[in-house]
Amino acid sequence: MKALVLLASLSVVCLAQRPQRCASPPLLSGSLSVSTSSEKLMAFARYSYDAEGQRIRLREYGSFKNKSFHFDALLLYKQGVMYKINSRNHTCCKKPLRVDFHPLAIPNNASLLGQVVLGSSSGPGEGVLVNTWAGELQMKKGTAKYMSTVTEFGCFPVSTLFHSKRIGWVVTSFFNNVRGLPDPQLLNPPPFCKGARLEKDDEDDPVTFFSMF
Repeated sequence: MKALVLLASLSVVCLAQRPQRCASPPLLSGSLSVSTSSEKLMAFARYSYDAEGQRIRLREYGSFKNKSFHFDALLLYKQGVMYKINSRNHTCCKKPLRVDFHPLAIPNNASLLGQVVLGSSSGPGEGVLVNTWAGELQMKKGTAKYMSTVTEFGCFPVSTLFHSKRIGWVVTSFFNNVRGLPDPQLLNPPPFCKGARLEKDDEDDPVTFFSMF
C-alpha cells in the first residue's frame, strides 16, 4: 500500500514538472541576431514587441545580399502596413505588410524535444533551464518548420530556427530581453510619418525574413 502511495506521489510530481506550452510576455524589449543558411542576411537588431496590439519595432543593421544596411521599421500587423523610418532625415516610407502576425508563443501543436540547462547545473545561478519545441506552421504559401527554445520560467525567447521553401533556414537568437516597453512611443509612427502614402512593397526588404516573428 505504501509503495502504491509513493508511486502515485512520484507520478504527480513528474506530471507537475513536465514543460508546458507557453506564451512570452505580451510586452517585450531586447536585442536579437538573425542569419540565414543562404548567407544572404546577417543582422543585429533592437526590438520592441507588443502582442496585444500586434506591433513590432525593429532597429537593425547588418548585411543583406552582400550589401550593408541600416534598417528602422515599424510593423503594424493589424493595419497591414510597415513604416520604414529615417529619423536622421525625418523621412518615412509606408508599405504594405503582407505577412501574418505570429506571437512569441509555443503553438498548441508543438512537440517537446527536450529540457536542458544552458550554461552549468553545478551551482545556483550558473545556468538557465530552457525547453525546446518543434512543429510546423501553416503559412499563406505552404507550411514552415520551426524549432523554438524558451526559458522554463517566464517563457522568454532564447532562439528560433525557422524554415520555409521560399526563405530556407533562418536562425534568430534573442538576448537582453526585458519585460515591458521602456519607450512605448517607439511603437507609434513618428509625427513626420503622418503624411506618408502607401507605396509598392519591395520583396528585397530584409524585413521579409521576420515573417516568422
